[in-house]
Amino acid sequence: MAGLCASLSVLATEKTIVSPRETIKVTLSDNGGQPTYTVSFDGQTLIQPSPLGFVTPNRDFSAQLNLVKVDQKTIEDHYQLSNIKQSAVDYRATEAVCRFKTSQGDSMDVVFRLTERDVAYCYRLYPSHNQLREVVQRENSGFRFAEGTTTFLCPQSKPMGGFAATSPSYETNYTCDDTLGKNGWGEGYTFPCLFRLGNSGWALISETGVGGNYCGSRLIGHSDGLYTIGFPQPGEGNGLGSVEPGLSLPGQTPWRTITLGRDLANIVETTVPFDLADQRYPASQEYVYGKGTWSWIIGMDASCNFDEQKRYIDFSAALGYNSVLIDALWDTQIGREGIERLADYGRTKGVSLYLWYNSNGYWNDAPQGPRSLMSDPAKRKAEMRWMQKTGIRGIKVDFFGGDKQDMLQRYEQILSDANDYGLLCIFHGCTLPRGWERMYPNYAASEAVLASENLHFSQGMCDAEARNACIHPFVRNTVGSMDFGGSALNKYYNSNNRTGNQRRTSDVFALATAVMFQSAVQHFALAPNNLTDAPAWAINFMKHVPTTWDEVKFIDGYPGKYVIMARRHGHQWYIVGINAEKEPLKRSLALPMLESGSELTVYADNPALQGNVKTMTYKRKVNITIPQNGGLVMVSSPQ
Repeated sequence: MAGLCASLSVLATEKTIVSPRETIKVTLSDNGGQPTYTVSFDGQTLIQPSPLGFVTPNRDFSAQLNLVKVDQKTIEDHYQLSNIKQSAVDYRATEAVCRFKTSQGDSMDVVFRLTERDVAYCYRLYPSHNQLREVVQRENSGFRFAEGTTTFLCPQSKPMGGFAATSPSYETNYTCDDTLGKNGWGEGYTFPCLFRLGNSGWALISETGVGGNYCGSRLIGHSDGLYTIGFPQPGEGNGLGSVEPGLSLPGQTPWRTITLGRDLANIVETTVPFDLADQRYPASQEYVYGKGTWSWIIGMDASCNFDEQKRYIDFSAALGYNSVLIDALWDTQIGREGIERLADYGRTKGVSLYLWYNSNGYWNDAPQGPRSLMSDPAKRKAEMRWMQKTGIRGIKVDFFGGDKQDMLQRYEQILSDANDYGLLCIFHGCTLPRGWERMYPNYAASEAVLASENLHFSQGMCDAEARNACIHPFVRNTVGSMDFGGSALNKYYNSNNRTGNQRRTSDVFALATAVMFQSAVQHFALAPNNLTDAPAWAINFMKHVPTTWDEVKFIDGYPGKYVIMARRHGHQWYIVGINAEKEPLKRSLALPMLESGSELTVYADNPALQGNVKTMTYKRKVNITIPQNGGLVMVSSPQ
């Protein structure tokens, strides 16, 4: 990062910081000893005066503080990441280092970064009396919203509940357009958190730059429109480990982020989780992303056998995919010698393997194996050495249980070790990724959402699939890669495709979510029978759909109701839409990313959710209709 435009020091009780083009303004105050900040966007206050500061066992940086100086400069950066929503990012922000002092003379910095759509801040702590360590007992960091704001939030679950005592794992249903003044199920809300600020705009609250350096946090709701940072619950991780994060001094806390917009474009398109993250270690190799198949979502545990996985390798090869994910119980139902034979067979087909592992040590009761390998450093490295020798492409590690600092360190240790052995990492039953695509070069994706397995387990989730899918592009998937494992073309979630929970959404809907749900590694819920029982145009699309993207554009939508958005891969645009509302969605769309005269391949549904494909020429606008549970895909011709 480079570029110093201006520097100044101001002794004041109040200071204004503006983004480079002055779209966003932060007003910082010591407010009679209690630091607060206020945020306006395009001249309108969107974040009301909100508290700052933190408390340690020996120092209180939340009260009796004076704002003594503010040093400002302009930060410019350019970076490239092929595994996020935008492959090349030009970053320009105002950075303000705001020095506060206590009445005892201790110093704390609040560091702000302002772009034209994002506000981020963190704290810097300094040694005191030769003390080079600190524990943060409480953060006062808060976000206050005006009356009339509605919320789109995912309640935090209580610890050691759910399947085999594996919660919390960011797998609860969102509430949409709910009122202020609630606190979920009593434990707050998981990040990210979306707010509609009446007719004034939208705000997305999250955090980034969190690894083993801190704990993962949540948002605690209060009755007066204030939401504050909450640390993990004491019972997480079987009650072991501290809820209070520790820092080596001088040290810096993770970034609290606020993305603002008049509409949802800034929310969908923000890159703030990656703008503020720093790479923790270099890549040991060039990692290869791509598409794969996954038998478990349709065939469940019984499908984890040698013959079926060989059939799925053939299936992936027929689709032109580069991987197969072999899920739980392979250690007992296939065995290591069988995995080695499958890996050898896959190499002849250009298909590599991902292997599932249980994360568990002391923190869950999940019986699925392999167990007790990822939690033990010596065993983990030996296992990864075997995987490297066998030619395994990556791992899917499941059933984490909380956000305490020691658990975040576990993720970082697994990632770091896996990089040493050239393995990509996918996490399930897990926390939210917080800038991990940039921090860890072998990180692929995380679940951290009610994903496709719930469609297999519950007809109610199938009935609500469209509604839930219309939330993720605005909340969960805005901040990090989402391993959903969807885009099923079976009519039923069963390998016979005749019984089980019935899919309510259309085949075009499945194609649309393959684009809409961003993850550089995708294991789709396709099955070998789809080569003959699914429409040929759907299979052909799924063969060629990219998993890496160069650009994203929001077009229209409302969380839980409908979404229309576009992604670009190279010179080709994919414009997709889905609809959860009872009435058909009808729009006349201007698509400025396309030139008039552009040829489009259009996949669309009729009112009976029967899909078809046609070609058309784009001329300044296109009229679309998407029925309930249906989809739309428009693909521009390669240039």
